[in-house]
Amino acid sequence: MHAEHLEAVHGVGPHTISVPRLKKADDIDPDAFDNGIDDDTFAKITACIRLAVPYTGIIISTRENEKVRGRLLNCGVSQVSGGSRTSVGGYTEEERPHDTEQFDVSDQRSLDEVVRWLMENGHIPSFCTACYREGRTGDRFMSLCKSGQILNCCHPNALMTLTEYLVDYASDATKEVGFRMVEEELNRIPKEKVRDIAKQNIEDIKNSNRRDFRF
Repeated sequence: MHAEHLEAVHGVGPHTISVPRLKKADDIDPDAFDNGIDDDTFAKITACIRLAVPYTGIIISTRENEKVRGRLLNCGVSQVSGGSRTSVGGYTEEERPHDTEQFDVSDQRSLDEVVRWLMENGHIPSFCTACYREGRTGDRFMSLCKSGQILNCCHPNALMTLTEYLVDYASDATKEVGFRMVEEELNRIPKEKVRDIAKQNIEDIKNSNRRDFRF
């Protein structure tokens, strides 16, 4: 109903929807609440949101553990975090400062581990921000998204930004999985011109230190 209202009044639906659950913190015990959501109900809610707004990004954070996050990826989640820290100044510390976190982080894997896990499970990690930078927002983004045309940008942009991550930050194990995925996915780009440009850009990222390509 809220999505329908946004579209009726503003012409656009929700861009993203996050699905957080109450988690343990210094002064919060989730077991003290009698209306908590179990894993099955959580998965059902996520699937219902995906069916209701198929064009909307659904976000799940590191509040949830690896098992739950993997399950919800198959129920419609499209955005996940990795290596998150919830304490003030937490990213400047060598070790995770558990005593000052806003809430418990259930999935404590590094970003590299999460990226490799996604690829090993058939998902393409994308670090793309092209739509914001190209002005594809609001009703312009919605029209492309709802028609499925956004895939013509998303797929190659995902592969190019993934290549940047692999070259600049990934471990050897993640690089091995990632470069294999990039090669396989390049061949799945349907438009020959887009495919050729993406291939050339990826070669430039690997070999000439060029960055920030986007469709």
